[in-house]
Parts: sequence; structure tokens; C-alpha cells
Amino acid sequence: MSAATESPTEGPGVRLDRDGPVATISLCRPAVLNAQTPAMWAEINEIARDLPGDVRVVVVRGEGRAFSAGLDRQAAASGELAKLAASEDSVALARIAGYQQAFSWLHRPDIVTIAAVHGHAIGAGFQLALACDLRVVADDAKFSMAEVALGLVPDLGGTKRLVELVGYARAMELCVTGRRVSADEADKIGLANLVVPVGDLDGAVRDLSAAILAGNRDAVVEIKALLAGAHGRTYEAQLRAEREAQLRRMRELFGSGE
Repeated sequence: MSAATESPTEGPGVRLDRDGPVATISLCRPAVLNAQTPAMWAEINEIARDLPGDVRVVVVRGEGRAFSAGLDRQAAASGELAKLAASEDSVALARIAGYQQAFSWLHRPDIVTIAAVHGHAIGAGFQLALACDLRVVADDAKFSMAEVALGLVPDLGGTKRLVELVGYARAMELCVTGRRVSADEADKIGLANLVVPVGDLDGAVRDLSAAILAGNRDAVVEIKALLAGAHGRTYEAQLRAEREAQLRRMRELFGSGE
């Protein structure tokens, strides 16, 4: 990991820091437990568009006592959701698609994304953690898909990711009850890649980032694409995808493709 650290850039409740090939996106509204707003999602989309090509790892974290307590209730209280509901279908659906993009870009094949989760990861906070490839979880973390308590549904990509990680029945139970999941349970059911004491969270994320960076970048990109597409392929199609990926790697490494 490069020792050179770039100056942070900050938007409405979101800060970007860079340390060589590692970019860190911090939710920085600790007074409200990093509750999320549409303005924050727009800022995250801007970060995605401007992310330098040499970034290989993106870490998503929250400042203060929590990762994110979910949607800022003031967005609902201010009538913003009511205005969205009253919009024409095309307008409302396009707006929601823009919100979703702030989460879905974290699946990009050229980067590996890590959620560093501590404290509350509720609703949109849970979905933001799910949007990342990997989750390093502090032992004080609490996850909850709490949208049902507001009469809403998870709409930021979390339903697909949750089913992929824990299966349909478990995802169904978590989404329709909104109950809280401890770090220990998250580990047991496959939500967490690693659970560490809260004081060790930053160090564990640095170690994982360094391990990813130690691998060949193009090989990591190919591996991510193979794994991301595996669920939608037959076994034979996956074997073919592996063959084609391996041939690309061998030709690049040994120059026989020239």
C-alpha cells in the first residue's frame, strides 16, 4: 500500500480519502449515526464517476458510533417521500434508480469493496454493507432490514444480495420482521467475512486491503467476474468461463497472444 495519502474531499455528509490504491468513503454525520439522505447518495455517485483508475480497493465506513442508522427520518418528515410518491411513474422510478446506483456501483469488476461495519447498520445502512464485496464486522455491530417498520421495502439492491448470502428463507425472515442481527449471528449465517473487536476494526480492514493488493490486479478482476457470474451460469457455462479467463491470463503473462 502506498504511503502517499491524498487530501480528503468532502461533500454533504460523505468524505473520500485516498491512500495510493485504497480509497475510503466515510459517512460523516456521526451526530445522527450517519443517517443517509438523497444528497449523500448523489455525492457517492459523484465519487464513483470520478474514482481514479489506479484505485483497486474501496473501503466504506461510518464515523462515530455507527456505520449507518439507515434513511434519515427527516427525509420522510419533510415530505420528500410524499413528493416522490406523487410524481409521475417515470420520474419517480428514475429517481429511485439514481439512489440505487449509489449502491450498485460497488459491484464494479475493477475494484474490490469492503464494508467496515461497527455499531448500527440499519435499513439503508444494512444495504450499503451488503452492496460491498466483503464485510469486516466489529463485535458491537447490529444489522437490521428495518424498512418494513416504515411500511416500505428494501429498494437499494439489498434483497438480491441478502438472498445470495443467507438464502431465501433466512432473508425472508430478516426482511419481514426487521429484527436485529448481532455480529456473532452475522458471522454464523454468512453476512460477515470476519468479526473482530471494535478496536481492531481499522487494522483488520488494512490487513485485508493489503492482502488483496498483494494479488495480481488482472487476476483479481477475472476472479471477481467469475464468482459474480457463477450463480447465473450452468456448471458447463462456468467451466467455459473459467477456461476463457485462464487463457486470457496466460496469454497476457506469457505473451503468446501477440
